[in-house]
Amino acid sequence: MKTLYLNRHAKSSWSDYSLSDFDRPLNKRGKRDAPFMGEVLSKKVKPPQLIYTSPAKRAITTAIQIAKSFGYEEKKIIKNPDIYGAVVSDLMRIINRTSDEYDIIMLFGHNPTFTMAANYLSDKYIDNLPTSGFVQIDFNLDSWNDIEGNTGKLVLFEYPKKYL
Repeated sequence: MKTLYLNRHAKSSWSDYSLSDFDRPLNKRGKRDAPFMGEVLSKKVKPPQLIYTSPAKRAITTAIQIAKSFGYEEKKIIKNPDIYGAVVSDLMRIINRTSDEYDIIMLFGHNPTFTMAANYLSDKYIDNLPTSGFVQIDFNLDSWNDIEGNTGKLVLFEYPKKYL
């Protein structure tokens, strides 16, 4: 059994237009929601064994905050440049190439790709993975390499507005 967690970054700031999209930080709501969702998730799901994140500032910041809730060390978070600007096939390459020694992996990144990936991989459709949104997809498979479209089961869909 393999379990994939997809987590969209928390809400980012547009207040400084001199910053590139890549360098945008979290805004006030994002700074609240990321640690909040970390607490929610730490009570609902098993800790990830491996975390990949987009190197964009808002994604890394979200990943660090949520990883802390699981006791996952910041230095073990893998910044994967292929997640920033990714399409679903880019995420699939990352997933399919993950070592089978890991049963639970977590990716932090961006829309619309994360919503499309959740819909491509699982048995349920979601309209949108909101900022700080999280999905858990379970696969009744023994290898990440065997994961492809519609092979997973959407087990959990969490986001801040469910609680706040």
